[in-house]
Amino acid sequence: MAEVTDLDPNQFSCPICLDLLKDPVTIPCGHNYCRCCIKNCWDQEDHGRVYSCPQCRQTFTPRPVLGRNTMLAEVVEKMKITGLQAHTFADCYAGPGDVECDFCTGRKHKAVKSCLVCLASYCETHLQPHYESPAFRKHKLTDATGHLEDKVCSHHDKLLEVYCCTDQQCICYLCTMDEHRGHDTVSAVTGRAEIQKHLHVNTSEEEQRLHTAVLVNYGSDKH
Repeated sequence: MAEVTDLDPNQFSCPICLDLLKDPVTIPCGHNYCRCCIKNCWDQEDHGRVYSCPQCRQTFTPRPVLGRNTMLAEVVEKMKITGLQAHTFADCYAGPGDVECDFCTGRKHKAVKSCLVCLASYCETHLQPHYESPAFRKHKLTDATGHLEDKVCSHHDKLLEVYCCTDQQCICYLCTMDEHRGHDTVSAVTGRAEIQKHLHVNTSEEEQRLHTAVLVNYGSDKH
């Protein structure tokens, strides 16, 4: 077994409370939770008599009996003794300038990805359903970013994936069939690259003009 100091404590955090697992239990799909966390979650689903995993959304009927994961509990206890918990989880919390996870309760963790379909940002733990559940397979993930609403068309609630060269603005594909019909358009990625290229050329030309002016002025002072 690997040394406790070689383990990543993030692998032993509860997907619900995001703290190190307390009295860890494993449910039938293989995911681990604090006993109290998954119990409270399933208590809210008692009315439907169908219980789901908060991570992969697999459902169970009847309500599974929660069995303690003894091996996992021992590893967590050793991690607490070595003091890894405080150091690692402090690094996960969002600070000034970080994008916060929209699904963390209490103190927010840093978001690692943003979903352009959900218009939400996720920490490593809350992002897992996007990787594991077929329901999220077509969602578009990007690096964690704030102001996600700026990436969506205010008229059609679609992603701004098209750049209108005629009006010099990003639009969605529905806009190309509406007010921007017949306009010269390219993908937003291509449009961004062209703008950056243009800015670079203009900057280079400005720098060259400035350099020339300095040489002229310097030459005049010498005389």
